[in-house]
Amino acid sequence: MFTRRNWLTSVGGMWGTACALHAQRGPETGSNTVQTPPMEFASIVPNEKRSLVTVRTGEERRRIVREALEGIDAEIRKGWKSKKYVLIKPNNVSTQNQLASTHADTLRGILDYLDGRWKGPVIIAESSAGQTMDGFENFHYPRLQGEYKRLQVRLVDLNAESEYRLTHLLTPDLHVQPVRLAARMLDPESYQICAAILKTHNTVIATQSVKNMTLGAPLHQKPGETVRWNDKRKYHGGVRQTHYNMFLTAMKLKPYWGATVIDGWEGMEGNGPASGTPVASRAAIASTDYIAADRVGVELMGIDPKWIGYLNYCHQNGVGQYDLEKIDVDGPRLSTVAKKYQLHRDIERELEWMGPLQEVPPKLG
Repeated sequence: MFTRRNWLTSVGGMWGTACALHAQRGPETGSNTVQTPPMEFASIVPNEKRSLVTVRTGEERRRIVREALEGIDAEIRKGWKSKKYVLIKPNNVSTQNQLASTHADTLRGILDYLDGRWKGPVIIAESSAGQTMDGFENFHYPRLQGEYKRLQVRLVDLNAESEYRLTHLLTPDLHVQPVRLAARMLDPESYQICAAILKTHNTVIATQSVKNMTLGAPLHQKPGETVRWNDKRKYHGGVRQTHYNMFLTAMKLKPYWGATVIDGWEGMEGNGPASGTPVASRAAIASTDYIAADRVGVELMGIDPKWIGYLNYCHQNGVGQYDLEKIDVDGPRLSTVAKKYQLHRDIERELEWMGPLQEVPPKLG
């Protein structure tokens, strides 16, 4: 029988082995030059528009986050003119591990930028895989409400709100299934700021802005509800489907995105997005183009940009700019900031999305 494992030891064996070797190397000596199948990511929707991405470096997380946003201030102000409130979407994939989740000082940097510029209220909203409010408490988010009274900061558990809009994904068997996305993430009255982190991932190789928004939007049962359900799990139907389903969700959410800031002051390498180890990248990235911001983030992590399927799909379909030659980087030369992040131990299997389809692909994450 011709199986996926047979394929890895024959046609795909050379590049699969190289991936495995890379995953065992450290962040300073690892190589991201493994042999992968040739991939074509020609744009379906041509995108010649240039995108601005700011990069700021330094030893104070809060300061570089604020400075990165200040670098795109003119673009942000254009976007929020008709909005009624700012929604900050942190990445709290874990409610216990601070390294895996948005730091309160990252939020302080965003709020420092907003204070004196934005006149309306601010909502910090999340749909954590666990109990959202536990994460807010553990990471000291309630303190922000007293520190920024003029911004009327409010903490919202999207699962508890339980208001949703439907979208549709592929199942592991390539059928269509509905998914409930938090209605607030599709609210035209909100100006959304993504507070992402530079992290490796156990399914899609790297997670930053787009991953934070697309997997933060699906809901699960609200606190106290006896019937358990979790629509986030529907994204993990197979290594190929995860990339495609994230792309579908990004297309749905894109009209509501404002700006993003990626906290790379301390990134995560290895077994991300929740169990990896720290990398002192000491950088922050900001843009109103989430795809462009993530492209710069991929560069700072030393990852081959062709490996990130969902970002390439978004680029192909005009969601944002992924061509580094068409991204204006305001900040230091990227090569002086970049570090080679050690990838997840499952990187060999993660990269199977790039090869020919021999079987239903594995579930990861």
